[in-house]
Amino acid sequence: MSVVTRPPVSRSRVESIDVLRGLVMILMALDHTRDFFGATAISPTDLTRTTAALFFTRWITHICAPVFFLLTGTSAYLTLGRRSVPQLSRLLVTRGLWLVALELTALRCFGYQFNVDYRVTMLVVLWALGWSMIVLGGLVRLPPGAVAAIGAAMIAGHNLLDPIRSASLGPFAPLWTILHAPGVVVARPGHIVFVAYPLIPWIGVTAVGFGLGTLYSRDGDRRRRILLHLGITLTIAFLVLRWVNLYGDPVRWSAQPSALFTALSVLNTTKYPPSLLFLLMTLGPAALVLWSIDARTPSLLLPSRVYGKVPLFYFVLHLTLIHVLAIAVCYARYGSAHWMFESPRLDQYPITPPPGWGYSLPVVYAWWIVVVVLLYPACRWYAGIKQQRRAWWVSYL
Repeated sequence: MSVVTRPPVSRSRVESIDVLRGLVMILMALDHTRDFFGATAISPTDLTRTTAALFFTRWITHICAPVFFLLTGTSAYLTLGRRSVPQLSRLLVTRGLWLVALELTALRCFGYQFNVDYRVTMLVVLWALGWSMIVLGGLVRLPPGAVAAIGAAMIAGHNLLDPIRSASLGPFAPLWTILHAPGVVVARPGHIVFVAYPLIPWIGVTAVGFGLGTLYSRDGDRRRRILLHLGITLTIAFLVLRWVNLYGDPVRWSAQPSALFTALSVLNTTKYPPSLLFLLMTLGPAALVLWSIDARTPSLLLPSRVYGKVPLFYFVLHLTLIHVLAIAVCYARYGSAHWMFESPRLDQYPITPPPGWGYSLPVVYAWWIVVVVLLYPACRWYAGIKQQRRAWWVSYL
C-alpha cells in the first residue's frame, strides 16, 4: 500500500485541545472520587433510586471518555507535523501496546486495586484506548477523510449489532464481548476478567478524532465555523433521534413520575458500550467547547492546560492518589483499612467498601477539589520535563 502524504501541520501545541483535555480530566477525577468515596449501593443512573444531584454528578462526567478518545486521534494527526506517516504508525502501535500492558499491570495493581491477586480484573479505558491506537496505527496510511468516514460508520452503525448476543456465538463469544458487548471473558475459580470498554465504538471515536485534526491545518475563522456547525449539528441530531426513540440507544427513554425525571430518562443514554446517542450527546458539546475557546482561552480555564499536557501521567497519578486518600480516611474511621486491599465484587468495583462506607455528595466534591489541587504541582513539573526533553520515553507517559 502506498503511503499517503499529509499537508504540514504546526509543530506547536494547540492550546484549545490541551484546555479541553484538561477540563475533562478534571471532571474524570470527580467520577473516580465518587467511585472511591461515594455510596456504591446506589447507581447514579438508576432512576428508581437516584437523586437529580447524584445523576448529574455522574452525567456531567460522561463527556470525559469520548473526548479523551477523540483528542487522542486529533493529537495523532497533529503529530504528523514532526513525524512521517510510517513513524506515526509505529508510535501509535507501540504506545497502544504500552497502554494495554499498563492497564493490566501497574494500573490494575496500584491504581484501581492495591493487590496483585488478579481475582478480579476489569478491562477499562486504557485497554480500549490502547487497542484504538493500535488500529489507528494501521488506518493512518489512508487519507484522513477515509479514516474519519470509517470511524463515523462505526459510531453510527454499531447499534445495529445490539441484537447479537455473545452467548449465541459459541467459541466466538469472548471475541464478541471484547468487540461490542460488555461482559465476562474469563470466569474461573478465583479469577474473573470483565470487559467494560468494548472496542468497536471507541475505535470509531478515535478515528473520527484523527479526521478532526485536519481542521487545525486550516484558517482559524474557517475552523471555528466548522466546529460551531459540527457541534450544533451533533447536538440537534441527538435531540431529534432521542425524541423519535427508535434507534441509537438500546434503552428507550420513558415518561417518569415527574418532568425532571422524564428529562433524566432522556439524558440517560448507554455508555457500555457507548451508544450512538451517548456519543452525539457528548461529542456535540465537546465540539462547541473547542469552538468557544479556539480564538482565546478564558483566563479562568488556563490552569487546565497543565493537566491536558500530561494526560497519561495525570491519569495514573490521580487514581493512585484517590485510592491512597480513601485508605487513609478508612483507617482513620475504622482503625483498619484491609477492605481497601481486597478484590471487590464486580458490582462494587473498584474497591470493597467497609460496612457503612460511602459519603454524601458534598464530601465527595470536597475530596475531588483536594485531589485536583494536589495534582497540579506534579503535573506542572512533568509538563516542564516533557517540554524540555525529547527522550523517547517521555512520549510514553
